[in-house]
Amino acid sequence: MMVIAILSITAAGVIPLMSLGGQAQVYSAADSLAVDLNYARNLAVTRAQVVSVRFYPDQEIYQIEDAAGEVITHPVNKKAYQVSFPADKRLSGVDIVNASFDSTALVRFDYQGSPYNGSGNPLNSGMVTLRADSETRFVAVEPVTGVISVQY
Repeated sequence: MMVIAILSITAAGVIPLMSLGGQAQVYSAADSLAVDLNYARNLAVTRAQVVSVRFYPDQEIYQIEDAAGEVITHPVNKKAYQVSFPADKRLSGVDIVNASFDSTALVRFDYQGSPYNGSGNPLNSGMVTLRADSETRFVAVEPVTGVISVQY
């Protein structure tokens, strides 16, 4: 009887935590993506050259590229600056539902931090949709200014 009571108390504490898994993952993924987009934008301004963020929604991957289209080196871990949600245990439940920058999966930032779509035209609309379980978050890139925001 004591074992059943202990298991019941343990389950009561664990089940709510498990239900927060998707919410915590999608919040973390959205915040990380916003930081990475801001890094790419700031790098473009600092280097005075185009820096892009390319998305592969079907693989749940995005990467930061230089003006030549080569993946840049991450400043901390010194590896390719590519983020793979499936490869990260903390974010493995997150799906990139859609990455649309005027119907392209790439956003470019110029030397002023202004955003352009994958076709090289000034951005009209930029949004990445992330989902984990039933939780959805949006990361937006504003036209002209390139300001990045997470929409909860």
